[in-house]
Amino acid sequence: MRKLIIITLILLVATGSFLPSTQAETAPATQSDELFFTILHTNDEHSALSPFPLVDYNREEQDPTLGGFARLAQAVKDIRTAKKATNEPVLLLSAGDYLGGSPYSWLALSGRAPELTIMRKIGYDAVIIGNHEYDYGPEQLAQYLAAAGYPESGGGTLLLASNTRPPSSHTLNDLGIKETAVLTLPNGLKVGLFGLIGIDAVNVAPSAAPVEFADQVETAREMVAALKNAGADVIVALSHSGEDEEAALAQAVPGIDVIVGGHTHVLLEEPIVAGKTIIVQAGENLRHLGCLELAYNPKTGDVRLRNSETGKPYAIILDDSIPEDPDIAGMVAGYTSDLNALVAEITGGRFTDITETVAWCDFPVVNTPILQETPFGNFVTDAMRLVAEEVTGEEVHLAFQANGTIRGSIIPGTCPWSLQQVSFYDLASLVGLGVGPDGNAGYPLISAYLTGQELSRVFELQVLLAELMGDTYFLQISGGRMTFDRGRAVLLTLPFVDLPIPTTRAVESAELYSGQGIQDTDEYQKLNKKDQQLYHVVTDYYIASFLPMAGEMLPSLELVLKDKEGNPIENLDDAIIYRNGRELKVWQAVLEYAALQPQDSDGNPRISDYYAKTSGRLIQHSIYPPMWKGLALAIVLLASFLVLGVHKLRQKRKNKKISDS
Repeated sequence: MRKLIIITLILLVATGSFLPSTQAETAPATQSDELFFTILHTNDEHSALSPFPLVDYNREEQDPTLGGFARLAQAVKDIRTAKKATNEPVLLLSAGDYLGGSPYSWLALSGRAPELTIMRKIGYDAVIIGNHEYDYGPEQLAQYLAAAGYPESGGGTLLLASNTRPPSSHTLNDLGIKETAVLTLPNGLKVGLFGLIGIDAVNVAPSAAPVEFADQVETAREMVAALKNAGADVIVALSHSGEDEEAALAQAVPGIDVIVGGHTHVLLEEPIVAGKTIIVQAGENLRHLGCLELAYNPKTGDVRLRNSETGKPYAIILDDSIPEDPDIAGMVAGYTSDLNALVAEITGGRFTDITETVAWCDFPVVNTPILQETPFGNFVTDAMRLVAEEVTGEEVHLAFQANGTIRGSIIPGTCPWSLQQVSFYDLASLVGLGVGPDGNAGYPLISAYLTGQELSRVFELQVLLAELMGDTYFLQISGGRMTFDRGRAVLLTLPFVDLPIPTTRAVESAELYSGQGIQDTDEYQKLNKKDQQLYHVVTDYYIASFLPMAGEMLPSLELVLKDKEGNPIENLDDAIIYRNGRELKVWQAVLEYAALQPQDSDGNPRISDYYAKTSGRLIQHSIYPPMWKGLALAIVLLASFLVLGVHKLRQKRKNKKISDS
């Protein structure tokens, strides 16, 4: 008996069963116990074919640039080669928004698909459709996918869109878009894939109509069930939703092992683990390649992280330490040549090379922090106002632009060959979103008139939209200034129905600039909330299309765009600013404004020091102490109880009369 006990103890120690549970669980396994695999991932590539900032890029010298498809391709190739030596499969996935952002995306309007064509060449296993794929409309998206080789190429790079619902007759249905897919890896592991576009992404994709989108949670449940029925061992969701929505999805839908996310441009240097779901996101503009080393346990069905064991970072920086893949570099060069020709055509020869310097600057012109006036916001709106004045020949009293269409900051060159220079490509990438009715890249400028009363409402909307919907809807302005309290924008949110009640009293004061040029003097006139005088305003086509909706939701904030005689503008296309028969785009106004900056001693246009900081256009402070909201809530609740009490009393009297009769 004693010998049997000793033998049993030896076996227990040898198998680890006698060790504390934490030691047994953390003991690294081998591929004989588990199936190893790696997921490489990107998201929000935004047409970043070349490294950024392009002004610093130099293939012959060490430079500080990040990204570019050629570096990505080489990094992927190196990892695949290393993993092949150990028989470990590698998947390469994108969580969407590969289109839109840099000027390379403009080639989509000329029948080319540089982003997805290159991604197919690199060997992406699957991609999804994000909100910016709809920037030029679903018909143009269908043409883009066809130019990238779909549906024929669907066997190589899968195109997933599980909750996307085009009309039955739409050409998007003919391009091989799939709801799910199961990939059997060389080690026998079956990986199930599906793709989602999230709630916020749908909300900022107005050009997607008539395409509709099914509920994300319900769709995910259906896809997980379908993939399990198809025999998938591991389920991976490609989700263009953002980490908050993705964490909520993981909690609501069990069975998703990995969520490869996007949309919010967040670089997760460590995955988020929600329940048993691993959530990752790799930033934006191909500055990083996400790397997720995983192990699947066939006995338990669990998936675990291995990066801490191998020492591999979750995000690999794509800097110049990574050489460029020559084949992909050649493809990028070809598309660059195409883009140069397009730029020369649409600017009438004003600009002919995306690498050319358009201005000099010895400081960054930043678009931070969020939900505040920013120097670059001032630069963009000044460009819109002042260039529109020049083209229309009329004074523009106010220009406004949303942060969602201002994509970053001016970062001047820092290298000996690029010092203090700002290139066409780098600047256009910050303001080049959208398309006009003419089918050319960029939102056109809109010229219209509003009364002083309506301008006051614009200022109120500026505060309300940002408070309810975040920084994307925060308006930068030129030609005015205001003092406001964001905390006062919403009176309260009604319980049970989660309905915010706006105050329309968040703006303490609003003024229009009465000086000339940029707002560098203290010449302002107060705006009267009942003023019926007409004022000239400029914004972009995208924002102008939303303005009438304000009155539909809140009659007290109704805005009606008018011509200079005060007649309502029935067709927004009639308000577009044209020059030489062409739509004047926001990006053109900004590029030209940069090129027209005051010249320095060398004769170069140099961005004014005025834009090194903000200029007091949007002044935030607390108008009333926070306790006023509590008082307002108490008043509303008291009023509700009184109304309910009166209603019950009337009903009681009515019932009594009926019973008496």
